[in-house]
Amino acid sequence: MAQGLGLQAEGALLSVERLTTVFDTAGGFVPAVDDVSFEIRAGETLGLVGESGSGKSVTALSIMRLVQQPGRIVGGHLVFKGRDLLTLDERAMQRVRGAEIALIFQEPMTALNPVFRVGDQIAETLLVHGRATRREAKARAVELLRAVRITNPEARVADYPHQLSGGMRQRVLIAIALACQPSLVIADEPTTALDVTIQAEILDLLREMKSALNLSLLLITHDLGVIAETADRVAVMYAGRIVETGPVREVFRHPGHPYTRGLLASMPGGHPGQRLRAIEGSVPLLGDLPPGCAFNPRCPDRFDPCTAAPPPDYPAGPNQAAKCYLHAPR
Repeated sequence: MAQGLGLQAEGALLSVERLTTVFDTAGGFVPAVDDVSFEIRAGETLGLVGESGSGKSVTALSIMRLVQQPGRIVGGHLVFKGRDLLTLDERAMQRVRGAEIALIFQEPMTALNPVFRVGDQIAETLLVHGRATRREAKARAVELLRAVRITNPEARVADYPHQLSGGMRQRVLIAIALACQPSLVIADEPTTALDVTIQAEILDLLREMKSALNLSLLLITHDLGVIAETADRVAVMYAGRIVETGPVREVFRHPGHPYTRGLLASMPGGHPGQRLRAIEGSVPLLGDLPPGCAFNPRCPDRFDPCTAAPPPDYPAGPNQAAKCYLHAPR
């Protein structure tokens, strides 16, 4: 768990501490990220997993301080390399974005500017952060395209985004993210829009780049298979809250939260002909969460305390924690 402000855990590159991000509506504010805490250590991959609408992307945008109105961060701390990002002015935060923390968006056609050549978009990142002269930036753009395995990079730098395939556009986004050699890369569903073969290539590329550059990676996905292959630790998100954290191997072998168990049980790969086990019910609306644990209407293990108040974190195994009263001391 993340430590208090000023007590950033040893080895933690980023400590997210009690982060709360809300969206203002006509009926009041709705928490999209609710009292979320986790940490990312130097050189590790943390997988943030959950269903669509659970708050994963809003968490990423909050870390980058890119939440747009009517959204706003109302509480918590984002301690990165000993500094609370929420206390920085916008100019100081601009120096962090792209140079120290980079974000890879899930939809490259939206993230890339359609009227600029991809080489110019890579070079612009270097120029904005003062990492190269204009001439050096153009040469570096070719090197970065080569590094992310785009063939014939000398010609491809002159292409516009629409001239590239989906997989190549995603590689360009990775090249932009890595241009300034940041300490932390946030990859928000980086393989969602790609076919399975290209997905595997992009994940291999991310692993290779992480190892070569000693990056920390926050990998956001709804795909447990991707987490199993790529992440060191996992944080499971449901209805805006982190309900379980721990080492991937331990959480997948001995899930401590009924929601995590349900997710794992619904994955294909059982005996042939066996029906998949779906989680009953549906994800609640963030503006209309049930009392107590948000998962309790769908939970097969619920009992009296579950509807009274949201559970705190309880130890659920070695370096593992779950927001579930099943683990409360008896």
